[in-house]
Amino acid sequence: MSNFFNILQRRMTASSSRVFMQLDDGSEFSYKQADKLSAQMANKLTSLGLAPGSRITAQVEKSPQAVILFLACMRAGFIFHPLNTAYTLHELEYFLEDAKPSVVVCDPSNLDTVRDLAERHKTPHIETMGVDGKGTLWESLDNCDGNFKTVWRDRNDTALLIYTSGTTGKPKGAMITHRNLAFNSHSMVQVWKWEAEDILVHVLPLFHIHGLCFALLCPIMCGSRILFQQRFSVTRTIELLAQATAMMAVPTVYTRLLGDERFNRTACANIRIFISGSAPMLSETFNEIEQRCGHQIVERYGMSEAQIIASNPIEGIRRAGTVGTAIPQVHLRVCDENGSPVPSGQPGILEVKGPNVFQGYWRNIVATQKAIRTDGYFITGDIVTMDDDGIVTIVGRASDLIVSGGFNIYPKEIEIQLNRIDGISDCAVIGAAHPDLGEGVVAVVVSNTQELGETSVVNALTDTLSGFKIPKKFVFVDELPTNAMGKVEKNALREQYKNVFANETD
Repeated sequence: MSNFFNILQRRMTASSSRVFMQLDDGSEFSYKQADKLSAQMANKLTSLGLAPGSRITAQVEKSPQAVILFLACMRAGFIFHPLNTAYTLHELEYFLEDAKPSVVVCDPSNLDTVRDLAERHKTPHIETMGVDGKGTLWESLDNCDGNFKTVWRDRNDTALLIYTSGTTGKPKGAMITHRNLAFNSHSMVQVWKWEAEDILVHVLPLFHIHGLCFALLCPIMCGSRILFQQRFSVTRTIELLAQATAMMAVPTVYTRLLGDERFNRTACANIRIFISGSAPMLSETFNEIEQRCGHQIVERYGMSEAQIIASNPIEGIRRAGTVGTAIPQVHLRVCDENGSPVPSGQPGILEVKGPNVFQGYWRNIVATQKAIRTDGYFITGDIVTMDDDGIVTIVGRASDLIVSGGFNIYPKEIEIQLNRIDGISDCAVIGAAHPDLGEGVVAVVVSNTQELGETSVVNALTDTLSGFKIPKKFVFVDELPTNAMGKVEKNALREQYKNVFANETD
């Protein structure tokens, strides 16, 4: 296998007359146009004198132009490195220092500030790209040849550099190879039974593996149409569902849709599959969508370092609160902190091995050696249970584990019970230093009523949780801090409430 773009191009050529992306303004990009534009963009980037393997850092808004940039980087043998547009200048500086890109692409409005930063880090080239087609990259394409011979790359060469969220330390760059992309793209088509006639509502950002790979590459592999939404809108999404057969989203998107009565069986009449990932979905959300829309969500499990790992089935039973079984050719095991397997059904750390597992962390041999065992298994850091049928249930992150009075406490178990209490709309459970217990359980709660108090919450938990699991402290807030994918930033909460038990005894 060589450059993964060769596979994509064959699919694009076979689907040349079909619509690739349909935009909110009604305009369209065909697969033939995407092929030509990616060739022009590849020629533009190559004209900068870059060597294969050069990093292209892009901090740009979601747009069709950004999609073409991704394809062009792969085609020209460069490493695409997308960044969240919400990152500050200080955060951008870390990525430029670590990734050491040859090109940084930013929005035209940020050119002056990014130029100063890029010059300080000796980044050779600065280009701009706006959502309206403005900028040095897109405006120069008319002068570039529409033919380009794809640059050969080994299947184990890095094609994509995705940095982890950094919730437990500085972000690390996951090196995703051409082989990883090819395997996962084929697997997604197989597992989710994707077809040419499928039409996907694309509501996700492009700086994350979910929106960039799963929601783009799966349709391209079949020549499917993408209804491309630059910014998520509940109203617009419900309108697009009438034209679509599929949607991939995070639980936050589904809960926002549930807040609109128009999200119902009529709106979803043509939908074949709803897929959810990137964060756990509550069983209550799963059940409410089934009742309202007549669809069982296909919850799946993945991460930057291994892309798709497990999925609930298209045909057969989908169990609320689980992420299904390992996809074909991927092997899973559940181990303790020493790497020894734990009994079936018992919580432990999930480890994964297969063609989906990344090459390692960029310029970080120590972190790579800690994460990938000598037998090739990647330590995900997620605490799960796996039953005799291989069905995986996520319990939480190993970094979230609370050890209180010698007991191991998994926050998700408490969060599930809290979310079932009337008046609680969201919550997060963390551990904080406690003078007697080592760690005390803290519940940070978002309430939609002023009548809810700590006593009533404790009373509601008494029948479902052991005493040592009931939070010792409740903090009521207006909202929880989340990242761009809707994941609660527990690291921030732990820092904010680290002294909540100061001067207390149990």
